[in-house]
Amino acid sequence: MAKKSVLNEAQDIQLATELIKLGARCQLLESETSLSRERILALYKEVKGVSPPKGMLPFSTDWFLTWQPNIHSSIFLNIYRYLIQHAEIHGVQAMMKAYQLYLEQIEMKSEEEAVLSLMRAWTLIRFIDNKMLASTACSQCGGNFVIDKYDLNQHYVCGLCHLPSRAGKTNKKAHDVDNIVQ
Repeated sequence: MAKKSVLNEAQDIQLATELIKLGARCQLLESETSLSRERILALYKEVKGVSPPKGMLPFSTDWFLTWQPNIHSSIFLNIYRYLIQHAEIHGVQAMMKAYQLYLEQIEMKSEEEAVLSLMRAWTLIRFIDNKMLASTACSQCGGNFVIDKYDLNQHYVCGLCHLPSRAGKTNKKAHDVDNIVQ
């Protein structure tokens, strides 16, 4: 039987605590730490004060390709890649730092909630690593955006350069307009 290290367990608990605060679910914690499921459940309840959400994680690349999630996913992915290339951090630490920087950028730009959750960010990285998604430069602005690897992307135009006709017409904005009119 392998001897467990108290120091390694403490590091895993610290990592899990930070991930829970950012919105991680049990699947991410099980994947990125060596903590038992029971330990993760107890830690989650202690940190959040409630039981962790149940159910399966979303498993579709389609979500990342719709216009608003694509823009947010692309922002996160570019930050993540920059950190890996220039800050010499990798793995879950790079994902956490990139997600924190993404949140800072989103909070500075709007009062709305972030479109990309930590779980979606983690899933995005897994999709990129498994070559289910890729990124390419927009032929008009040059920014790097998440794409379906198997689509025709030779002259890709991003959702910012070519806004869909319904872009920005969310329920909240429609409600705000109704309140102003009344």
